[in-house]
Amino acid sequence: MKVTIGLCSLLFSLALSAQDHPLRLWYDKPAAQWEETLPLGNGRLGMMPDGGVQKETIVLNDITLWSGAPQDANNKEAYKKLPEIQRLLLEGKNVEAQALIDKDFICTGKGSGAEPFGCYQTLGSLSLAFRYKGVHEQELNYTHYSRELSLDKAIAACSYQVGGVTYKREYFTSFGDDVGVVRITASKPGMINLSVGISREEKGHVSVSNKTLDMYGQLENGTDGKGMEYLAKVALQVKEGSLHAENNQLIVENASEVILFFSARTSYKDNAFRDHARQLLTKAMTIPFAAQKKKHLTNYQKLFGRQQVYLGAGGSDSLTTDKRLEHFYNAATPDNQLTVLFYQFSRYLSIASTRVGLLPPNLQGLWAHQIHTPWNGDYHLDVNVQMNHWGVEPGNLSELNLPLAALVSSLVPHGQRTAKAYYNADGWIAHVITNPWMFTEPGESASWGVSKSGTGWLCNNLWEHYQFSRDKNYLQKIYPVLKGSAQFYAAILVKEPKTGWLVTSPSSSPENHFYLPDGSGRHAAICMGATIDNQIIRELFNNVITASEVLGIDGIFRNGLKEKLAQIPPPGRIAADGRLMEWLEEYKETEVEHRHISHLYGLYPANLITPSQTPDLAEACKKSLNVRGDDGPSWSIAYKQLFWARLHDGNRAYKLFREIMKPTLKTNINYGAGGGVYPNLLSAGPPFQIDGNFGAGAGIAEMLIQSHEGFINFIPAIPDAWKAEGVVKGMKARGNITVDFAWKNGTVTNYKITSPQQQKVKVMLNGKLITVTTK
Repeated sequence: MKVTIGLCSLLFSLALSAQDHPLRLWYDKPAAQWEETLPLGNGRLGMMPDGGVQKETIVLNDITLWSGAPQDANNKEAYKKLPEIQRLLLEGKNVEAQALIDKDFICTGKGSGAEPFGCYQTLGSLSLAFRYKGVHEQELNYTHYSRELSLDKAIAACSYQVGGVTYKREYFTSFGDDVGVVRITASKPGMINLSVGISREEKGHVSVSNKTLDMYGQLENGTDGKGMEYLAKVALQVKEGSLHAENNQLIVENASEVILFFSARTSYKDNAFRDHARQLLTKAMTIPFAAQKKKHLTNYQKLFGRQQVYLGAGGSDSLTTDKRLEHFYNAATPDNQLTVLFYQFSRYLSIASTRVGLLPPNLQGLWAHQIHTPWNGDYHLDVNVQMNHWGVEPGNLSELNLPLAALVSSLVPHGQRTAKAYYNADGWIAHVITNPWMFTEPGESASWGVSKSGTGWLCNNLWEHYQFSRDKNYLQKIYPVLKGSAQFYAAILVKEPKTGWLVTSPSSSPENHFYLPDGSGRHAAICMGATIDNQIIRELFNNVITASEVLGIDGIFRNGLKEKLAQIPPPGRIAADGRLMEWLEEYKETEVEHRHISHLYGLYPANLITPSQTPDLAEACKKSLNVRGDDGPSWSIAYKQLFWARLHDGNRAYKLFREIMKPTLKTNINYGAGGGVYPNLLSAGPPFQIDGNFGAGAGIAEMLIQSHEGFINFIPAIPDAWKAEGVVKGMKARGNITVDFAWKNGTVTNYKITSPQQQKVKVMLNGKLITVTTK
């Protein structure tokens, strides 16, 4: 159905909003720490310039640069201990079962804390040292400073004046030519003087040849030191000046314009990485800057330009972004345009941190300034990597889910060996953490490392891409992955004698602990049938059953899953205190305000608990959330924002979003109350973890539109701050449906629903369920 009354004015409002409130982060001083620098990325290469006047540091990244190597850390005798572990759990000896797991049921070798598991690492840094004519180094004064990142263009810039000369820099990681580009200009000829170097804290050998800097290194792999290799190259084009090399630096004197080109490749799936790094640089330097920039913009805006959002008046771009953050968090008047900026920043980060054919964003996304990144910058499977992808479907960036699908598919062969080694089971399993080396074994501690819900969770993420795209060819490709996961869970379920239900054993609620009910004060993490396992397996079985029906295959296997499904615990059970039970037993948690809220998986991202279909369970979720509290790392707060959006409480979801927007500069690891965002809008755990950005962005989308219940629900969780007026263009709903809509005073006034093939769609419009036909 297409409602056009007021649609032109709707789009006009969006255009005016874009003029009055440009999508940019901007500042009036250089970055003082890495968390203030501006993230640039093209899905592979990353740059983070600090905009320094006398010396600039640009941190460099490549999404594929990992230490470590493939390994087999499976304990091939572990499955022999499984019956004893399960017996101990049946006898209520959880602590003893956990001790046995630590002894005989974890990975072999050093685990995730060392090679060969490896870690995601920074590529290194560019250093630009500027010299200003007639200005002594100790007397340098600059004025009119401005630094910004344009989300519409994926271009950063800075400008300032020194000695009456205006200097400007433009930075982008090209979506056209796959190189990093920095253009430096001055308002007067011959005024640019600088030295350019490249370095790395370790494993970086720098040389110069033909006025080109090369940095080569080979990372550790945990065995013979011959891990991943990389080559980074830097070259300059100089206008009206001189260029020479000295002491592994490029020296520019008396230039009017300098264009820096940076290329890099790693040996990840690329034996010819040296040639490719060289070819990228050579080709880029033959293309005029204007043409290169145009190509970059065209390719980037094909993705970013698919969606526009306006949440009403409020806020001013005249304030720098760091000042706006302070005002947003402390002032009573909402800055709705900053909310839009944050939402679009989350979409920008998705586009910048992955691309089809490469790795998905990790805990750092793409951006890291350390050799050893927090938690290895790996792929955590107990919420984090999944959260990184929750916003791409409603954000109209559907293809950015494909790198995750490729990573998951690559885990299957190793995961099959792990399934046999630990459970003597068919199918495949990956536990809590993984990496590009396809690590699927349990982690090195029973307290967190044997959680096995991550595989099903990944598969359910993959299924969501089908739900939004309705791409049957894609479904055919991923079906064996989904089926293999379902085969594993079907094989390992055991009967819990008190209830007769089929449950996982051993099990755990990710990273959480409970007190044993014997009054001893002892606590454990290992149990039988944690709620998250029951919910994920239920959803996975449902999805595989539906997939097999869509594809018209596997009828016998489908019927077997249906039989198992009837014996799995319900999506949730309510404890005596009214909360949703986190475990099969009414255990008391050791940490009431724990950051993980795993037992509410059935509420989000699953569709097992809804206010309309399971109101009692929804109320139990509310009670659980209230007891858990609103604090935590940013990703945890974002998850709670999503829960409250699904519960249709927009004001509570908005309150949590405001907590995410709390300004911070803290970087020390904090597992408890923390959260906030850095001046560059990257989310804080602390330290920086990108899932908070992606989760909160998904939360904003979930507040504006929901489609998980079989109908499109406009503004289901709109807070008072956004009710006055708003416009959304290009948001996606399940069924490969694109929606535009507008509202005033909390009432939808205009909408348009389109899809590639005409279909009938149910729509909840201002409280009334109607059926429309798409165009």
